[in-house]
Amino acid sequence: MNKEHASNVLKEQDRQGKYIFTNRDLSKLFPEDSFKTFNEGLKRLVKSGVLKRACRDVYVNEDARQFDSYAIERIAKTLRRGEYNYVSLESMLSEYGIISQIPIDRITIMTTGRKGVYKTAYGVIEFTHTKRTVKDILNNTTKINERPLRMATKQAALRDLKRVGRNMNLVNLDELV
Repeated sequence: MNKEHASNVLKEQDRQGKYIFTNRDLSKLFPEDSFKTFNEGLKRLVKSGVLKRACRDVYVNEDARQFDSYAIERIAKTLRRGEYNYVSLESMLSEYGIISQIPIDRITIMTTGRKGVYKTAYGVIEFTHTKRTVKDILNNTTKINERPLRMATKQAALRDLKRVGRNMNLVNLDELV
């Protein structure tokens, strides 16, 4: 894969609204490359700044016109494809003004996938596993058009916080009314 060809492919993906890729996504975009050629080409694209490595096996085209402030949510969605994910816990309670501290470098996400913490170039993504049913998740979250992930309601975020045994000292219960 040469830089010019890769740039053209990435521009086409940008036109389709895609600027975050897994290793596998990228290998499908360059099927003519052997495994070794692909990996060497990917290293060159990262070194030259065409792509930025967000975390293990996830890359971002920061020059994309579609690049927005929700890149960390899009990375989280990419890391847990095929699972139900929604922003909850401290991240959502902070957005609602129910806790006083704002998690600046981290986003807390409930997922039907496995738990895990990922340090990315855009902040820390903390996945917490939930056994909630799909119906329960859909009934207790909302979808905001421009955001890639669903958002927990106030009650759902508080319920999640209690369920996973997080510190409740920061919660302002007066704000729940």
